Amino acid sequence: MAKKFKELAARDLRFHVDPKSVEVDSTKKLCPAKHGLVGQKRAIEAIKFGIGMTDPEYNIYVAGTTDTGATYMARALLEEVAKKHPPPPDWCYVYNFKESDKPRALKLPTGRGKELKKVMDGLIESLKIDIPTAFGTDDYRYKEQVLRQEFENKRRKAIDGLRNKVEAEGFLLQVDPHGLSIIPGKDGKIIPPEVLAQFSSEDKKTLRDKGDNLSVEMNQSMINIGRLESDYVERRKKLDHKTALVVVEIKMQPARAKFRGHTHVLEYLEAVKQDILEHINNFRKQPESQAPKGPFAGMPSPPLMNKYEVNVLVDNSETKGAPVVYVSNPTYPAVFGRIEREALFGALVTDFTMIKSGALHEANGGYLVLKASEVLKWYFAWEALKRAVRHKEVKIEDLGEMYGFITTKTLKPEPIPLDVKLVVTGDPFLYELLYRYDDRFEQMFKIKAHLDDRADRNKRSVRECLVCMARFCEEEGLKHIDRTGIARILEYSMEVTGTRNKMTLKLGAIVDIIKEANYWAAQGKKRYIGASHVEKAIEKKIYRSNLIEERVQELIKKNIFWIETDGYKLGQINGLSILQTGDYMFGRPGRITANVSMGKDGVITIERESRLSGKIHTKGVIILSSYLREHFAHNKPLALTASLCFEQTYGMVEGDSASSTELFALLSAIANVPIFQGIAVTGSVSQKGEIQPVGGVTRKIEGFFDICKHKGLTGKQGVIIPTRSVKDLMLRRDVVEAVKNGKFRIYPIKTIEQGVEILTGMKAGKMRKDGTYTKGTLFRCVDDRLKDLAEKARAFAKEKQEK
Repeated sequence: MAKKFKELAARDLRFHVDPKSVEVDSTKKLCPAKHGLVGQKRAIEAIKFGIGMTDPEYNIYVAGTTDTGATYMARALLEEVAKKHPPPPDWCYVYNFKESDKPRALKLPTGRGKELKKVMDGLIESLKIDIPTAFGTDDYRYKEQVLRQEFENKRRKAIDGLRNKVEAEGFLLQVDPHGLSIIPGKDGKIIPPEVLAQFSSEDKKTLRDKGDNLSVEMNQSMINIGRLESDYVERRKKLDHKTALVVVEIKMQPARAKFRGHTHVLEYLEAVKQDILEHINNFRKQPESQAPKGPFAGMPSPPLMNKYEVNVLVDNSETKGAPVVYVSNPTYPAVFGRIEREALFGALVTDFTMIKSGALHEANGGYLVLKASEVLKWYFAWEALKRAVRHKEVKIEDLGEMYGFITTKTLKPEPIPLDVKLVVTGDPFLYELLYRYDDRFEQMFKIKAHLDDRADRNKRSVRECLVCMARFCEEEGLKHIDRTGIARILEYSMEVTGTRNKMTLKLGAIVDIIKEANYWAAQGKKRYIGASHVEKAIEKKIYRSNLIEERVQELIKKNIFWIETDGYKLGQINGLSILQTGDYMFGRPGRITANVSMGKDGVITIERESRLSGKIHTKGVIILSSYLREHFAHNKPLALTASLCFEQTYGMVEGDSASSTELFALLSAIANVPIFQGIAVTGSVSQKGEIQPVGGVTRKIEGFFDICKHKGLTGKQGVIIPTRSVKDLMLRRDVVEAVKNGKFRIYPIKTIEQGVEILTGMKAGKMRKDGTYTKGTLFRCVDDRLKDLAEKARAFAKEKQEK
């Protein structure tokens, strides 16, 4: 009886890719592949527009699920565009001779930073040799000796003059390393204390007065000698300065010539010259007597020459085009750089040479790519990143000091101007959260590149998919795929989407299958990956994940979960639902039952009453009530209480894909017409009785087929699906073969009437002008039963009123 209804042919159940239609023998023919991008026209256009916008507010958020390859696609596009741009300049940190805790930042043309460091290192090393040499020449020694001799002569003359005065007054002048002193004496001999004691009071007073007067003169002489010494030191410094200046000027000429036109570098070189001349003794060889002694002997001295080094923070000498930097773990130091420290004499010390760059420095003048899920784990990094982009400068700060945790003395490097395009990849849901709750996000990320998870199956997308496979095999060093393997992967791509007219853009799923197929090809010592290897990879992937499905099927096979696949039942039908466990989805059949009685509660579901029903499922049940009113309540009230139940379900029931199934069970219970149990149903229904498409049709059919196969295929079993879902079918080959051999059937329907006739074998019936339905039809049975319930309800109400 069911044969007269429209059934799907085997060719309608699965799209088969003929290996002969593949344009290449293997992916090896497509190497070298340019890029591995498939589809995503909308997202690619948005990213290219964002790249072209130089406004700092036009940063890019690439919204896509993790397996769509958002980060890979963003980097591939950015690297392609970046090649056309010149590399950015170098950045160096140098010592600030005015404020030592605030290192200066120098901007140099590409590759010149390393050159400046080399020049400065060579300059200092040569000065360490040439300056001591200059101070060791005969000319310098002669000039120094002349100055010293002149100073000694003047000093000796002053002391001799003072000695003559002192001796004339009966005193002696004593000269020692601590200075000058006057002692009573005569003929070059000191008067002993016992002799002085014998002096009369008048002689003692006279001697004391002379001593006081001589002390005044001695002090004045010492001041004069101090002036002579200061003058000598100053003249000696001028001599040293003049001697060193000649050497420094000669050595600095090549550096100045090399960086002519770079004002900041020339200013820095001038500051270096002045500091060298001020600290010329640091370049002169120190005698061993000045080396540290005591407990500090043998310990390293603080480096005096570090301040003349150049810290090349960013070296773009080998960069081709604008930089594209990706940070997998975007902590604050990784993004903004850090100031390192080392232990010296039990303390942590630092200087500008310990400043290290971060991702923002490396990406300056180019593009910085971050994953939203990673950078948001580091709150300080995210907030500081937005601040840096907004203010167009990157600061290297100590995180503890910045937020007031510690207040130790540290460096404050000069901020570096920032010109970077920020590209953040993440989930679309995360985008919505940031857009709603982050007050700066909307202003900073004005470009949204939304990735699709599927693309239309056409020649272009197939070609792009082949190129993607070729590039992946080439990059990962995998075996290439022959035409049979390519065909099977294309089919699998459609299976993932759940529709034959689309190909998945979840590149992660395709990549995993290629890797696993490569393993099986290697196990078989094959040169290429073939269809059998891809098929085995798919089967093993399913096997690793379908334990729950097997347990459910086992319960069904043991009749613990009760599913009937033959015979007729009143108010009972097999519905189809989807269960998902992580990365695996499968179909699960389940009984739906309906009971009807006189009442006024309408259609209720046990799941809703027990709070196990979701809002969408509740909506579907309300639609059933609307359908009954539309078709059967135009000439009478509905005096009906009907209950629906998903039998043996112990969790939440959500979705409306079983609403048509519930309606079939409800009509069967009202009309007292049984339903054939060998046919399962899926599809949602509208108020007008139209069957609407639902998802997961392929998995639902396969789930019911497995149960029927276990209990024995009779040729009458099958599944009713929405006509609009036929295009989504990508059934397993064993299901297709069973349909081809007439052992299993799939019925596409557009209306409830078509489904009723398949399930009950009765015509649905049409409403006549008088509001009744044709005799001998299911709808006539439903209408008569509802009329009977209405009359009984009216009679009952009248009787109750009379009493």
